[in-house]
Amino acid sequence: MIQYSDDQVTVFQSALFQTTSTVIQLDESIIIIDPNWLPHEIDEIREHVNGVRGGRDCYLIFTHGDYDHIIGYKAFPDAKTIGSAGLRDHPDKERKLKLIRDFDASYYITRNYPIEFPVLDVVIEEDGQQLALGSTTLTFYKAPGHTADGLFTVIDSVGVFAAGDYLSDFELPFIYHSAWDYEETIRQAARILKEHPVTLLIPGHGQHTTSQSEMDRRVEIARSYLERLRKAVVDGDDMALDQLQEEHGFVSEFTAECHKENVRIIQNEFQAEGSHQS
Repeated sequence: MIQYSDDQVTVFQSALFQTTSTVIQLDESIIIIDPNWLPHEIDEIREHVNGVRGGRDCYLIFTHGDYDHIIGYKAFPDAKTIGSAGLRDHPDKERKLKLIRDFDASYYITRNYPIEFPVLDVVIEEDGQQLALGSTTLTFYKAPGHTADGLFTVIDSVGVFAAGDYLSDFELPFIYHSAWDYEETIRQAARILKEHPVTLLIPGHGQHTTSQSEMDRRVEIARSYLERLRKAVVDGDDMALDQLQEEHGFVSEFTAECHKENVRIIQNEFQAEGSHQS
């Protein structure tokens, strides 16, 4: 399903987890970000790319290595790949592939391309690292917290900020890596919105936005949630923790488990900080 489209940018949305995939047409190249989920959805993205590509080179950007974001990798076999050093060095590549295979087997899904973990042609090592694609410059920022290998992509000429699994309109922070890093990544997002001419924010799950006030609201929602969650964990305030759990969009067993993981990570970081200070 196409969620958004203009002359240069098309945002697709999967039926699963409202996961987005983005295609951006530049003068000399085509950029594809996180092609996913179901075979017919990836086919729609591929048909769109083939329809607008002409003779331009294709680039695949991966916001991080979670299996839903790499699942369409080999559907674009001639694309040059871009991702973080953390993605290149991902410690659990085989487990991510197993999740894809298990998902497909559970729902009797077949694909017309192989399942592989991305091999990167361009590796982003530094905050603010830039890549020139013809006359267009892409700027990348490390975005750890949700995972260790997260990557923000900003394209000033089209006003795009591809945020990966941050700044959703409904999904509160899922901390699989580090709460401290997640908080710094949210501060980084706020800096990006101040320092770059962002007119289109695209999260990995949920709705895009072209509203500056909505972008700022999403930053504040994440910041406030993390602050209140940390305080509730440190204070041992079970009532506040229960209330925070209910703030998740689409409250379910899945979000309950994610909430428990958020609490566990903050507890571990708090205990580690206390041990270090002592």
